[in-house]
Amino acid sequence: MIWMMIATICAYFVKGLCGFANTLVFSTILSFGVDNINISPIELLLGYPSNVIISWKERKSVNWRVCLPLAALVLLGNIPGILLLKNVDTQLIKVIFGFVIIGIGIEMLLREKSKKAKESKVLLIIIGMISGILCGLYGIGALLAAYVGRVTDNSQSFKANICMVFIVENTFRIIMYLATGIITLQSFKQALMLIPFMLLGLFVGMKSSSVLDEKLVKKIVIIMLIISGAALVVQNCY
Repeated sequence: MIWMMIATICAYFVKGLCGFANTLVFSTILSFGVDNINISPIELLLGYPSNVIISWKERKSVNWRVCLPLAALVLLGNIPGILLLKNVDTQLIKVIFGFVIIGIGIEMLLREKSKKAKESKVLLIIIGMISGILCGLYGIGALLAAYVGRVTDNSQSFKANICMVFIVENTFRIIMYLATGIITLQSFKQALMLIPFMLLGLFVGMKSSSVLDEKLVKKIVIIMLIISGAALVVQNCY
């Protein structure tokens, strides 16, 4: 339980600071000693209220033209996700997506140092669709973060819109997890005990983001994106 408390504080500090990557941080810390089937429902139950809190705090920055289409893509991603889980080596998929995420993160980091180039709508659609599949497969929002990072202007807008998408995705997954028995009474009790640690990490992270320079926060988000991709590759290669 101690490791779960530490994982929760670390994961939701990152969530409060960046708006995403909590799933990867939480899973990475616990994956060495806990089965993923026991990690995912707890993280989902903790993530839902954190997304609601951030979305409410940044509600003035929500752009429905950004988050609603993305939410639809995420839900559609669950359909091919189920087929892939049944018929394809999912470890290989994670490794491939991990390298894609690293590449996108590096490109975003380099773009920060140069003049903004004209965005490709085709590229954004492709990233959005793939992010929906990845989020549908694993609940991992790294590619989704790459997409939202391209279509929002500041960290407030980024966090508001990505968390609104996560609320839709989380709602759907909670229903599916309850229907399939993945969420159990035990996982619910564990999540309930970890809520104070989630709130601690989240509010410290949110407070830190509000006092840091906007450009620094954006760079931290991009670096976390690259780390997320690297974590996917490392976790599934060894």
